[in-house]
Amino acid sequence: MSPPLKDSVALVTGASRGIGAATAVALARLGAHLVITARTQGGLEETDDAIRSVGGTATLLPLDLREGEKLDVLAPSIYQRFGRLDVLVHCAGALGQLTPVGHILPADWTDVVAVNLSAAWRLIRGCDPLLRQAPAGRAVFVTDTVARVPTAYWGALGATKAGMENLVRTWATETEKTAIRVNLFDPGVVRTRMRGAAFPGENPASLPGPETVADALAALCLPDETRHGALVTAGG
Repeated sequence: MSPPLKDSVALVTGASRGIGAATAVALARLGAHLVITARTQGGLEETDDAIRSVGGTATLLPLDLREGEKLDVLAPSIYQRFGRLDVLVHCAGALGQLTPVGHILPADWTDVVAVNLSAAWRLIRGCDPLLRQAPAGRAVFVTDTVARVPTAYWGALGATKAGMENLVRTWATETEKTAIRVNLFDPGVVRTRMRGAAFPGENPASLPGPETVADALAALCLPDETRHGALVTAGG
């Protein structure tokens, strides 16, 4: 039996490590060709090695999501090369400095907004036409609990993820009568570099690895997925 994503093309942001890398590998196991993006070439090459180890293939596109004009040409470039896009997974995220809202620096705010919110908008704008053309277009955006539970010192991440959630759910209402399925995914507590930066005193060995949530995230990209505009947690 052919894998469920055979001949499909999947774009994953933040794929140089963590949840993005693990999800890219999970999607490769399901048969997709991966287009993986991140800022670091070396990290993408490591993910490419992991994808090849499970029999998959990938195209590497080093990209800084803060560079909006370059991000805007991503979807057209994918269409020019592959003629299609079936899956979009936005895993990239920026934590910023954990600080009182009144102390957030303008440069830090600009970076967090660019990666967590503006990049989501740019990806939707660019990928929407391609996903509409796909037989079963799927999009998943990784979010965080602080988007729904305001937490002291987490204002930049919380506000931008909350904005992203609203944007994604709005897009879901606009695509309700299409074959696209758009969802949010909250991985919960996972061992990632962002988690380590936020909780430097925490023992990372005590946390589950990104691979523990990757299959659940990848499952949202399958053609038989029916949820739309939902917030899905790793445990459910």
